Amino acid sequence: MPQNEYIEQHIKQHGRRLDHDERKRKREAREVHKVSAQAQKLTGWKGKQFAKKRYAEKVAMKKKIRAHEQSKVKTGSKPLDENGDALPTYLLDREQTNTAKAISSSIKQKRLEKADKFSVPLPKVRGISEEEMFRVVKTGKSKSKAWKRMITKHTFVGEGFTRRPVKMERIIRPSALRQKKANVTHPELGVTVFLPILSVKKNPQSPMYTQLGVLTKGTIIEVNVSELGMVTAGGKVVWGKYAQITNEPDRDGCVNAVLLV
Repeated sequence: MPQNEYIEQHIKQHGRRLDHDERKRKREAREVHKVSAQAQKLTGWKGKQFAKKRYAEKVAMKKKIRAHEQSKVKTGSKPLDENGDALPTYLLDREQTNTAKAISSSIKQKRLEKADKFSVPLPKVRGISEEEMFRVVKTGKSKSKAWKRMITKHTFVGEGFTRRPVKMERIIRPSALRQKKANVTHPELGVTVFLPILSVKKNPQSPMYTQLGVLTKGTIIEVNVSELGMVTAGGKVVWGKYAQITNEPDRDGCVNAVLLV
């Protein structure tokens, strides 16, 4: 293996930090302040070069915004004929087709179809704070250390999951709150089947909850649908399919989901 790919190899083996996405978002938000400070500090030739580069970026951004705004404007064609003369009265109510507008509407239609394809039964869910999600576990002889957290919601872990040593385990997923199967409803067939969970695709609350496998309302999970006998257009058996959790597992004690078809 090439020596220069050790970072990618480490990410594949051990994953990223739990707060990686949050740190990345904050870093991008601070970038604006850094650029502003640099613009005020640089002088001379470096200042001129920096100002020129910033000016070009701003012009490109404004052009893009203006083009986007113009694409949204819905105006009819001007009542002029091919020679540029005014149209007669009986032709004024006939609106000529605008090619740009037609292209724009077709793009919008494609976007709507794509959005409809990836639509979910619950588009919005209630936010859950970290205080509600985690409970502080105090350790040490005098119970003065509070670096451990216990998840209070239901979670999913894989088949070959083993807990880390007690002194190294920072986040605890209780065995009583682990779920391996879900009641999945097929919306078109109207049947509910008890299917095993394969993985947690996305938890809308936070990327950290997705990595921990927390099951809350609105979470997208992957379930094993081989028992349903679903096949693709090519005749292959479908193994895994996505479903969205529709209930609150910590209240009901079970996971109910709707298959995304």
